[in-house]
Amino acid sequence: MESLKGRDLLSLADLTVAELHSVLSLAIQLKSGMRKLQRRKVLGLMFSKASTRTRVSFSVAMYQLGGHIIDLNPSVTQVSRGEPLVDTARVLGRYLDAIAIRTFEQKDLETFASYAEIPVINALTDREHPCQVLADLMTVQECFNRMAGLTLTYLGDGANNMAHSLLLGCAMVGMNIRIATPSQYPPNPEIVEQAKAIAAGKTEVIITDDPAEAVQKSHVLYTDVWASMGQESEADDRIPLFMPFQVNDSLLAKADDDAIVLHCLPAHRDQEITDGVIEGVRSRVWDQAENRMHAQKALLASLLSDD
Repeated sequence: MESLKGRDLLSLADLTVAELHSVLSLAIQLKSGMRKLQRRKVLGLMFSKASTRTRVSFSVAMYQLGGHIIDLNPSVTQVSRGEPLVDTARVLGRYLDAIAIRTFEQKDLETFASYAEIPVINALTDREHPCQVLADLMTVQECFNRMAGLTLTYLGDGANNMAHSLLLGCAMVGMNIRIATPSQYPPNPEIVEQAKAIAAGKTEVIITDDPAEAVQKSHVLYTDVWASMGQESEADDRIPLFMPFQVNDSLLAKADDDAIVLHCLPAHRDQEITDGVIEGVRSRVWDQAENRMHAQKALLASLLSDD
């Protein structure tokens, strides 16, 4: 993993296919106890959005690597008083060994990374959520003992960060990816084209507004909230439009007999997913959530390697 030392992760596409597989392999080894690594470094967490899993999983992962975290909540730093982002980036780059940033605009993340001479990790932006997809792919690998040749169907808001990162991640590991979304909410066309280029015709990259067709024989059904952070005012208006895309027993019955269900959480039960499905025998949501810690531990160990 020498090639990842000191690098940023702003998008899944920042990794090569080989590097992605290496991170996932290391995550599985760390989870099983086959490997134990120590990275006595300091990770900063700069989160402008609410977080449970991302904040706690990064914190525990860093602790288990023998390192420390510093919570850099923007509301208690000079960023909240108007200090230019580039100035903050220059200074924190001299104090910390790495920083994970959770913010709205991808361009702010990219600006920070261009001025901070330390690894910068995308802990979620409106455009992408790469660390979540590392955990998602790890969960699929654990469940099926493979990823290549499987089909993942994402149902819901095609314009959100999960749809974007799943498009890239699935294409990279040779999985078919179907995005089932109302026609008013298509994914970013640049990311769709990027995923198609990665897939190179070897796997499907399909965008559709037909949820029943999209889930046919799918191995993984995936959903997320219908209104992401910052879109709460639209939530009630979106419900009637998105209801046909709800992950429920009827849609699940059309998928592969061994299909699993994933949700990145938090979930609005009986909206994007029914309570029965998220608590059902096909759900792997809690394994998926646990794997955030293991996947991010592997990522941190790789970026902060002393080897």
